[in-house]
Amino acid sequence: MAQEVERKFLVRGAFADQVTRSTRIVQGYLSSVPERTVRVRIKGDQGYLTIKGIGSASGASRFEWEQEISVSEAEHLLAICEPGVIDKVRHLVPAGPHTFEVDEFHGANAGLIVAEVELTGEDDAFIRPEWLGEEVTGDPRYYNSMLMKQPYTTWSDPTGDAG
Repeated sequence: MAQEVERKFLVRGAFADQVTRSTRIVQGYLSSVPERTVRVRIKGDQGYLTIKGIGSASGASRFEWEQEISVSEAEHLLAICEPGVIDKVRHLVPAGPHTFEVDEFHGANAGLIVAEVELTGEDDAFIRPEWLGEEVTGDPRYYNSMLMKQPYTTWSDPTGDAG
């Protein structure tokens, strides 16, 4: 069992020339309640089942358990997930000793680009690339489990104010 610590930011500048790898991700949720999200994901040619617990007060850390499953198993589980699918391309962008995962959303969340950096502690220092925008760590609107229910394209102000 592991504790995940990550900080999340909007992307407000060009990062494409720094990408080292990109992978398509399709995911759905068997449970999207904040106390325990259960996610099914196909990432490239691998499937995953992930359980996440409720976040800390800052939203930067929470319990996470993940198990690799076959793509076939993931496809079967996606068929029984809650309505709404997250479709995105994850770009890996190194910055000093850390690698940002920059998610470029498609479909109902087109236009949204979010970067996450995993840390060992909530107060860890990291290099802040020039393309990094406003921090949205702990803002539930940017949780994938919420974006499937209230997609970015339905927000009254897609620059940040949900409607």
